[in-house]
Amino acid sequence: MNVLQRFPEIKEKVILSTCNRVEIYARVGNVDEGVRSLKDFIYKYHRIHDGELENYFYTYFTEDAIEHLFKVSSSLDSMVVGEPQILGQVKDAYTYAKERKATGMILNQLFEKAFSVAKKVRTETRIAENAVSISYVAVELAKKIFGELEGKTVMIIGAGEMSELAARHLISNGARNILVSNRTFEKAVELARELKASAIRFDSIEDELVRTDIVISSTGAPTFIIKKDMVERVIHQRRNRPIFFIDIAVPRDVEPAINEIENVYLYDIDDLQHVVDANVKEREKESQKAVKIVEKEVGQFLNWLDGLEIVPTITALREKAEAIRQKELEEAFSKLGSVSDKERLVIDNLSSAIVNKLLHTPTMNLKKQIESTDGHWYIKVVRHLFDLE
Repeated sequence: MNVLQRFPEIKEKVILSTCNRVEIYARVGNVDEGVRSLKDFIYKYHRIHDGELENYFYTYFTEDAIEHLFKVSSSLDSMVVGEPQILGQVKDAYTYAKERKATGMILNQLFEKAFSVAKKVRTETRIAENAVSISYVAVELAKKIFGELEGKTVMIIGAGEMSELAARHLISNGARNILVSNRTFEKAVELARELKASAIRFDSIEDELVRTDIVISSTGAPTFIIKKDMVERVIHQRRNRPIFFIDIAVPRDVEPAINEIENVYLYDIDDLQHVVDANVKEREKESQKAVKIVEKEVGQFLNWLDGLEIVPTITALREKAEAIRQKELEEAFSKLGSVSDKERLVIDNLSSAIVNKLLHTPTMNLKKQIESTDGHWYIKVVRHLFDLE
């Protein structure tokens, strides 16, 4: 951020850096110079040769840039649509920039608006309600079976990344007693330490199942680790209290026949993937509603932004008209030769009245249109038609 402060063309800036994106939101004095400065900053900061990243850059201006930020904050531009982490990352990036006085009125207003848009999207759509990761789907299914996960005991068999992630989701949803088992006991101890759990020996799995409510299994075993006869013995000792198996191993760790046992629930990777696919489709439907919300909010922000330009635009228009009037008056008076002060005043007032009457209606209409969704286009058209840039 301090390095970026050295570029005078960049008036305001926020750098957003996540696992799959680096974006700079900026207000610049001149668009072309501003883009060059931002690229120059990236090349110099990362010590990369100029042009090396050219194929990876994307640039949005004004309306498109506003819409992009609103979509990013609302998780409509994420790899997993509806995921909540991105909003927190955007907030952190903005807070960091604001604390270092890198933002001003425009970006402050833009980012605050982006946060309110993200909240509106989550409130008025169901974009975040359907789990779209294997591990989180497992947690949602467990909640359907047990209602609350508070105080439930979870056993993790195998120390793989997916089972660890599922375990962390379960812990965040109230599960407290975590058991970890692995063929290599040292790995079980290592993961147990990370999860603040208890490591158990691989050969004691059946004994520990008696007090376990949820089992997450993900090993590389060639044959079933959990078999039907084992679960029949366990469920008898549990006095038919439900037990939920999540088998995310390929090949399977849990014998499918255990589904025949009363109060035993088994979901494998295929079952979970079907749920994920269905939920992704639901999120896609909801994202269409979210896009409409974003488009409306972009229009409102553009109206606010254009409201800042309306006075300078009208002022510039009148100044240009007055400059033309004065020039034409001088030429007219020089051609007329001897003109009395009274005649000069009459001609001056006449030209002034013509200019004022010609500009009155466009000025009033411009002020009215700024409240409409197309207000920003009126300002652009006026500035273009009268060459006010």
